[in-house]
Amino acid sequence: MSIYATAISQLDGTPNALAQADGKVTLLVNVASKCGLTPQYETLEQLQKQYSEKGFTVIGVPCNQFMGQEPGSAEEIQSFCSTTYGISFPLTEKIDVNGENQHPLYSALTPVADIEGESGDIRWNFEKFLIGRNGEVIARFHPKTAPDAAEVISAIESAL
Repeated sequence: MSIYATAISQLDGTPNALAQADGKVTLLVNVASKCGLTPQYETLEQLQKQYSEKGFTVIGVPCNQFMGQEPGSAEEIQSFCSTTYGISFPLTEKIDVNGENQHPLYSALTPVADIEGESGDIRWNFEKFLIGRNGEVIARFHPKTAPDAAEVISAIESAL
């Protein structure tokens, strides 16, 4: 099944957040506003601007499971992202990426291993999954891997 068929709402409650990305190459990232890795938003937005005309998008997935680093409401998250980082890419509703209430999106993503062979639970905020135009997972990247790291850029450009 295509990742793009997974039901998840946008941050504003609009249904089918992933359907808009169907047919695009997507970097899906679990995000948080109060994390040491939060400055990755800046680079994620740069990627959005650089590659969007080629059929690429970033999608942020807010999650509050890692030391409560995404405590805000949908409005607070949206305001933070737009005013602090000028985010133009879509954000989904806040979900659980691990555990008993893990969203089906992450049930489909977490079996995929990253370059080091790590699969399973999301390790921290800003873990990244590259999804192909067909909705299949192409690659998984560690939270501390910068969005503009050579391996991420290479994977994006190959998929485009």
